Amino acid sequence: MRTYLEQSQNHQHFLEKFVNNLKDDTGLASVICNCCNKELLVENGILKDECIHISHAFGYFSERDGEIQCFDLCEECYNKMIAKFRIPVENGERTELL
Repeated sequence: MRTYLEQSQNHQHFLEKFVNNLKDDTGLASVICNCCNKELLVENGILKDECIHISHAFGYFSERDGEIQCFDLCEECYNKMIAKFRIPVENGERTELL
């Protein structure tokens, strides 16, 4: 769960802003793991802990058609989640880190 310095009280507006800020997290105030409730380190609007962010807009043929759901997982919760997968995640390596 992410909060921003100028977070709107309107939930729908917050979700729209949240989705639009995925690549530009300016004004990021806090990030909390939705699974374990761990608060991740944010300094000067920059997330300093590893975090898996999921944002999904459900489409046709879904029971959640039209809904947008967003959540964050700390690295530990992500590792626990993927350990339960019947088909392992595919791994690769990135040679350049920006």
